[in-house]
Amino acid sequence: MEMDWEELGLKVGLEIHQQLDTRKKLFCGCPTVLCEKEDAVFKFKRYLRAAKSELGEVDAAAIEEAKKRRAFVYYVYESTCLVESDEEPPGELNDEALDIALEVALLLHMKPVDEVHTMRKIVIDGSNTSGFQRTALVATDGWIESDEGTVRIDTLCVEEEAAQKIGEHDQHSDADMQEYSLDRLGIPLVEITTSPDIKTPSHAREVAERIGMILRSTRKVKRGIGTIRQDLNISISRGARVEIKGVQELRLIERIVENEVRRQLMLIEISEELRRRNARVERRIVELSHIFRDTSSNVIKRAGGKVFGACLRGFGGILGIEIQPERRFGAELADYARRYGVGIMHTDELPAYGISADEVRRVKEAFNASEDDCVVLIASDEIERVERAFDAVLNRAEFAIRGVPEETRRAMPDGNTAYMRPLPGAARMYPETDVPPVSVDEERIERILRSLPETIEQKKERYKREYGLNEELARKIAASSSDLFEKLVKSCCRGGAVTPKLIARTLTDTLTELAREGVAVDAERIDFEGIFRMISENAFGKEAIPDILKFLSAHPDAGVDDAVNALGLRAMRLEDVERLVDEVVQSRIDFVRERGMSAAGPLMGVIMKDVRGKVDGKLVSDILRKKIASALVMEHERGDGA
Repeated sequence: MEMDWEELGLKVGLEIHQQLDTRKKLFCGCPTVLCEKEDAVFKFKRYLRAAKSELGEVDAAAIEEAKKRRAFVYYVYESTCLVESDEEPPGELNDEALDIALEVALLLHMKPVDEVHTMRKIVIDGSNTSGFQRTALVATDGWIESDEGTVRIDTLCVEEEAAQKIGEHDQHSDADMQEYSLDRLGIPLVEITTSPDIKTPSHAREVAERIGMILRSTRKVKRGIGTIRQDLNISISRGARVEIKGVQELRLIERIVENEVRRQLMLIEISEELRRRNARVERRIVELSHIFRDTSSNVIKRAGGKVFGACLRGFGGILGIEIQPERRFGAELADYARRYGVGIMHTDELPAYGISADEVRRVKEAFNASEDDCVVLIASDEIERVERAFDAVLNRAEFAIRGVPEETRRAMPDGNTAYMRPLPGAARMYPETDVPPVSVDEERIERILRSLPETIEQKKERYKREYGLNEELARKIAASSSDLFEKLVKSCCRGGAVTPKLIARTLTDTLTELAREGVAVDAERIDFEGIFRMISENAFGKEAIPDILKFLSAHPDAGVDDAVNALGLRAMRLEDVERLVDEVVQSRIDFVRERGMSAAGPLMGVIMKDVRGKVDGKLVSDILRKKIASALVMEHERGDGA
């Protein structure tokens, strides 16, 4: 279904979180290295609760988290200290991290603040032992250009990374338990927030890519899975603002935006239908265990036979409506219940799960429910958990009548999203009194300005201009192995077979193709200079590069000479090449006579089977075309003589 994004009033803003490659953490001297769980020296348990801010307010998202009454277990390592455990006050703000943040801000045309003040942001999901994350505003009011116009950059903050969740357990008691690793907690990162100037799903991906390239241009950010993630703020004119957390792959951004717009459009349709039906939510929770006394349902048996239900009047068929690909409205309600450790079943999907048609009939009779109604069931023998879950589910069902709720959702690998918690409010932020402010003077800004790096975008344009690379190849090499590329161009390009284009293709496309074949090439270890030097000396043809890289990857102690000898790639003498080409042309003279010069392509394939890697393909092509032309002239002269 094609959508008119402008007519829908689509607005998208990005929050990009990028870990910085500093030697120490943001508020202590611990190294920014990750550890294995089994290397932990000890662990401890904590319970977190929502607290009032300095203005006496309690954040709604914090209240929601506190209701789950979870226990949190933290793993401690030799590389962590008492600051991560919240047993010691934080140190001063890391100067190296602040310099990197200022560098990124200046590359984004932002205005640094005069003084950096650290704040506390309440987070009681267990990802920080203190119950808050420390963050500091560094710069405001920047911009980047995109194919669809200027996108404003609102703020750039430097903040501490959260602890890494490494396990989750349902204790089948009053509280669940989550496990966190403290090695990641406190690693510095920058949070870059754009205005909602992004107009389409593809525009969102483009902006994320451009900001990512600016971050990588500094060469002072960490690389790899989990070191950068995007949060998306998405809204449409008749919907609501929804924050989607934890998008780690750029390729998913477009799909997530599209799916969220479709989800909101479907929720609007559901709201309109429910209002037409005069739907309402009954808050009465009824125990139905007697109906399932002899049930065949293992779900209910595992819950000790305890089943409770509530009736949604006018919701018949609604919970079965698909609102995301292969995800129905019933799954939205289930997300709310799942936060309290239980699942839901409902009469739109029953009989199923071992529940019989007769049991469904008796459930409906218990509520005097018609076909227009839907009964939601929760099977659990923990009454308080059931009550909290039903409260959340029924609240969400009531909001379905009104429209689209504002909420925070998590990104899923398939491009769908699931409910996490309500949108946080301003009450979650308050000053950090343990960390002194840091002055940002003109001298510091001038020092950073003098050493600003060439951005990947600037480098790409220079490669196109200086080396004649096309747009795609220039972009690939600028974003990956630019240092190695420039070094090889300077040392190996002396005219002839070795060109900047060949070097760039080898370092990008060839390595990518080998990776797809399962060949892991360690670019830092491979003697690329030796490979290109031997090609320039006509020791072998450029077509042999993939085979040589495979050999060197499989034999780490071997050199380029060893690979050439082992693969039998020593260059053929020119006279041998000419003799082989002549033999191929003469043996297929009828084909040459019929096709003329267009016979060169098919014959080239025949010849290269024997000479690939032993002689440059362009040289073979030149010889072949000359031989074909000569043969055609001779055939023509014979014809005239006849």
